[in-house]
Amino acid sequence: MAVINRIAGWAEEMAGWRRHIHQNPELGLDCHKTAAFVVEKLKEFGITDIHEGIAESGLVAIIEGHGDGPTIGLRADMDALPMDEITGLPYASNTPGKMHACGHDGHTTMLLAAARYLAETRNFAGKVALIFQPAEEGEGGGRIMVEDGMMDRFDIKEVYGIHNAPGEPAGHIGTAPGPLMAAVDTFWIDIQGVGGHGAMPYQTKDPIMPAVAMVQALQTIVSRNVNALDQLVVTVTQIHAGSGTNIIPDTARIVGTVRSFKPEIRDLAEARMTQIVDHQAKVFDMEATLVYERGYPATVNDPEKAAFAAEVAKQVVGEDRVNAKSEPIMAAEDFSYMLEARPGAYLFLGQGDTAVCHHPAYDFNDEIAPVGASFFARLIETALPLK
Repeated sequence: MAVINRIAGWAEEMAGWRRHIHQNPELGLDCHKTAAFVVEKLKEFGITDIHEGIAESGLVAIIEGHGDGPTIGLRADMDALPMDEITGLPYASNTPGKMHACGHDGHTTMLLAAARYLAETRNFAGKVALIFQPAEEGEGGGRIMVEDGMMDRFDIKEVYGIHNAPGEPAGHIGTAPGPLMAAVDTFWIDIQGVGGHGAMPYQTKDPIMPAVAMVQALQTIVSRNVNALDQLVVTVTQIHAGSGTNIIPDTARIVGTVRSFKPEIRDLAEARMTQIVDHQAKVFDMEATLVYERGYPATVNDPEKAAFAAEVAKQVVGEDRVNAKSEPIMAAEDFSYMLEARPGAYLFLGQGDTAVCHHPAYDFNDEIAPVGASFFARLIETALPLK
């Protein structure tokens, strides 16, 4: 078995949908125009059980199969990123400062095509919940939809999602049991010193000194406090202090990110960071405050559902194009909240040798859209077979 012929025949139409969405990017929870386009298409496909306004602009649409059975959720994200596009393509973003640089336009297109096929054939017993989610990029639209009661409201028993993967061979699919993407936390450290003349540092409390010591000490969390087999990243991404060559500043700020997979490692990282900031400030007779903000949890696949999804993927792309034991990555994804609420799996779909996600030259590869759509459709038909 391979890509569904019916879906493959829509490839040109799908590219048109995707490029329309690409040309009209929206950010965060404000994906109302994208959602309206999705609703328009769903109605064209004969889908009328559509529930809008979840997490502001998100929506869930229900397709009923022939016969009774459970409800399986399929999710696509709709939001873009706050950045300028440099592709120069005819369908490049019409809005300065907004760009589909992560392929969510392609994800939405894949789910739309799967919806069209499933509404047309209804070759399954049970229901499909089509989840079109805003605000994956930072605001946690997935969390909001779960907190709004989406899973219980639509009686969703399992949930699946897929993301494009630049650098992986086009059309190849990867997933893994257990952790697939990391939890993401952000920290801000503010150090209060006493500024003065650079030629007379003895009259000051130079905040740059504890800042340097803290940055060095933070690296010991990974190297000295965590088992080497447990994955943890502590990265300082910003240091702000000073305004002149002969001025010792009053304050310094350190900003960074922490990535982990296990809750106990996440707790350890925050605890050690709190100790390091407090003690290093005292060493230099200053005060410092740490704000540690927990973001998305780790994306953890249900082992059984991940294995099932991999078998479905083999039906679509062939056994030699599926990696059921993909290495976890340290990027984060708010589909994690849906996987905390219900068993399911997240997968990666190879996009080919293209610019990476979040790059201003990124563009979704339209050739892989029928593959992703076929995967979604086959997953439903396989999980909910007609009796």
